Amino acid sequence: MENKFSKEPLVIKEEKNDNENYQGVGSFILEIIKIIALAFIIIVPIRVFLFQPFFVQGSSMEPNFEDGQYLIVNEFGYKETDLSISSTNLFNVKPFKVAARQSVVVFRYPLDPSKFFIKRVIGLPGETVQVKDDQVTVFNKTHPDGFVLNESTYLSSSVMTSGDDKITLGPDQYFVMGDNREFSSDSRAWGPVPVSDLIGEVELRAWPLNKISVY
Repeated sequence: MENKFSKEPLVIKEEKNDNENYQGVGSFILEIIKIIALAFIIIVPIRVFLFQPFFVQGSSMEPNFEDGQYLIVNEFGYKETDLSISSTNLFNVKPFKVAARQSVVVFRYPLDPSKFFIKRVIGLPGETVQVKDDQVTVFNKTHPDGFVLNESTYLSSSVMTSGDDKITLGPDQYFVMGDNREFSSDSRAWGPVPVSDLIGEVELRAWPLNKISVY
């Protein structure tokens, strides 16, 4: 007599089907291909057009950015980008954003484009910047008589901005300086940064963990 209340588990046996096993392996490979393709579609545009990692080297931005820190740079709208496959150029994206004054940017060093520098934007395209008597004065259409740049949010009152220069920027140039003014090689020494050399604005400090910051 069948025991309807038996606690023994049911065992379901199916006949082995080699074709099903083959389809299972094929489906697995197909899923892997889909994942790789999706990663390519998502990651490549982000890496090429949106964000780029950057390691700080040197002391020119101390104490705000220190040697060895890991930053994420927002490239979108700032960097001129060419997308090519083999020798075929698919399209070119021109810069269409102006970096904000006092934002921190990464750019190719104008005297050696193989090197990347990090500095702070002081003068915008078309403006005149004067560095004199430890002050930075900016002249533009809104302030034809000039205004003294307030840098108290990122510079200590003890920091001295040396120099005796006055430069008028072209429509495609930035004037940049390091926060560690005494030890920074910047626009005071080698002139303005062309818009075409700009990589982007610093968006995030991702390392070290105890100094993670969003800008």
